[in-house]
Amino acid sequence: MKIHRLSAVFGRLQGETLALGDGLNILEAPNESGKSTWCALLTAMLYGVNSRERDRAGVLAEKNRYTPWDGAAMSGRMDCASRFGELTILRETRRQTAPMGAFSACRAGTAEPIPELTAAGCGEALLGVSREVFERSAMIRQSDLGIRASPELERRILSLVTAGEEGTSYTEASDALRRQLNRRRHNRTGCIPEREAERQEIRRKREDLQSQRRQLAEAEEQLRRLEAFQRQVEQDLRDAQRYAAVQRRKALEELRDQAQAKEAAAAGLRAAAEAERLPESDAIARLRGALVNLETVRRQLTHAREVRDEAMKAALRAEQAARESPFAGETPEQARQEAAAPPNVRVRLWPSIGIFLLFLAAAVGLSMLVTARYGAAPIGRQRAIPWILFAAVTLGGVVTSYLMRKHAVERARSAALKKRFGTDDPAEITALAERYGALCQAQDAARQDRDGKSAAAGALYETLRSNEQAILLEVRRFAPEAFDAASADAALRRCAQKRKALSEAEAAAREARLHYDLTVREAGDGPLTAEDLALPVPEHTEDELRAARETARLRAAEVRARADRLQGAMAAAGSEEDLAVRETELTAELARLQGEYDAIALAMEALSAANTDLQSRFSPALGRRAAEIFAQLTENRYDAVALDRNFRLSAEPRGSYALRDAQYLSAGALDQLYLAVRLAICELVLPEGDPIPLILDDALTNFDDGRCAAALRFLRQEAETRQILLFTCHSREAAFFRDDPAVRIQKLG
Repeated sequence: MKIHRLSAVFGRLQGETLALGDGLNILEAPNESGKSTWCALLTAMLYGVNSRERDRAGVLAEKNRYTPWDGAAMSGRMDCASRFGELTILRETRRQTAPMGAFSACRAGTAEPIPELTAAGCGEALLGVSREVFERSAMIRQSDLGIRASPELERRILSLVTAGEEGTSYTEASDALRRQLNRRRHNRTGCIPEREAERQEIRRKREDLQSQRRQLAEAEEQLRRLEAFQRQVEQDLRDAQRYAAVQRRKALEELRDQAQAKEAAAAGLRAAAEAERLPESDAIARLRGALVNLETVRRQLTHAREVRDEAMKAALRAEQAARESPFAGETPEQARQEAAAPPNVRVRLWPSIGIFLLFLAAAVGLSMLVTARYGAAPIGRQRAIPWILFAAVTLGGVVTSYLMRKHAVERARSAALKKRFGTDDPAEITALAERYGALCQAQDAARQDRDGKSAAAGALYETLRSNEQAILLEVRRFAPEAFDAASADAALRRCAQKRKALSEAEAAAREARLHYDLTVREAGDGPLTAEDLALPVPEHTEDELRAARETARLRAAEVRARADRLQGAMAAAGSEEDLAVRETELTAELARLQGEYDAIALAMEALSAANTDLQSRFSPALGRRAAEIFAQLTENRYDAVALDRNFRLSAEPRGSYALRDAQYLSAGALDQLYLAVRLAICELVLPEGDPIPLILDDALTNFDDGRCAAALRFLRQEAETRQILLFTCHSREAAFFRDDPAVRIQKLG
């Protein structure tokens, strides 16, 4: 069989196609690019996807592990050449519970199906081996190079040394015999221990039956004694009750007198209450509660007056603070306007006028002097000098007088401000105005608070006065001497005590009458007979007799329950005759099972001997071929390989005569040994007429360059007879066959 093309929606493969050629195909791809996914796809196309497989601890089921990453339905296509001709095999998913469950296999270019190829048997029909044999021989993964025995592979190998029959397996036959042997006896389980335990149980039941029979007889005798004791206690209790009834009838007269006396006392208290016009208990409770509330209101009034006084003091303090301000008597707005406007002041004018006249006289004098000197000069600039001097001196006098007046005005304003506010700083005066505004607001708030709290205190006083008058008015109806709250409370206390005494007297009268009536009903009200008067005093009280009766009843119930349990257990165990018959049957069955056990053990010994003989026939052939391949892979470092039926491997270095267990080899040498055995198994167990493809998934990863080259040469030679797919994450394989046109090299992903 040869594979031409693979394409699929499978795991990370999103419709990718892999074209293959005859002979050796080198498929180079980095890690996590889908090499193992292509190998899994090839197996799935041949043998399908097991929809019943479930996830296990650390292992995902194939249907979950290779679910397409984009959420699409799993599907695949394989074009190949086989003994049926050129084929196109399709697997699709039509139901989510059956991934790749829809199968078709047709001749290439046609829709003609191949009847021999089915969804379940396609791989075995094309390759001639089951899935288990294929995965343990032709599918060689780096992660699963180790060799493990299986019934399928064992049957295939044994067919090489027998007549070709593949329907038998030592492992399966041995397991079947061992199961039969274990079914009869395996440590403490199996048919023989079960029958022995059952026989022992029957013997124990027979012993228990005899013991239960004795215990039942003892329980029945004890029950008879308890029933007789109960009857005697019942009679004694009736006698004690009759004697007590006689004594109660004797005490009836005394009880009647007591009841009448208490009723008379209650009637006297009731008449006195009506004469004094005592209020009812609920009215007394209501009035006393009103007095308590009145006291609460009084405390509230006291507190309200204290709060009112504090508010009045706070209002006085606020008014005093406002009066102490320079703006006292003004509104806050007037204070702000006064602080913002400068004060009006009056300044005397004579100093500035005198200065002006002095300057004017000086100007006139200077002008005259200059005129006298330049008066005869011709008209021109020199004759203007006197007038210029006059004007300059006069102007100086005007300016000087103005500045002196301005300075005098400022001093007057500063003096007025300091006198009015204590400062002439406008910022401080503005701050005083703002502070005065805040004081006015505080004064208004304090006055409002004072008025509100005064009103609240007045309202509480009115409430207290009206409530107190209403309570006193109601109390004076039955206590005229109550003129204040204290006297009213005292009167109510006296009324409550009288009402309590009346209630207690009435309750005592009712209780005495009820006691009398009960005694009459229990003891009767008839005359006592001579027999009644002659009754003896009981030895035990009624309570003691009732306790003894109850104890006897409980004890009898326990004994009766135990007897019932014994009878039930005896009925459940069956009759002693049936148990004896069953014990005889079990003894005979145990003898038969022991004979079968001995026969099966003998058969297992014979099977083991036959298997040893077969093993001695197939192991050397497989070991010789594995040794030849291992020698080529290790460049003749090893020349012998040995393996037992459990595929435990050993290798013999060249020049040594001692086998070395595979566990002592390096990781690379161990992988080479495993690969050699897997290749030898392929040659021995896979069909020869139509060689099936050999798939290697990173199987040469741990090989050094020299042994990798040796393995590649061997695979190149093997590729002359079968198709080989070598998936690798290295580039050395492609480099090795770079100049070999017979090797197809592809780079994936």
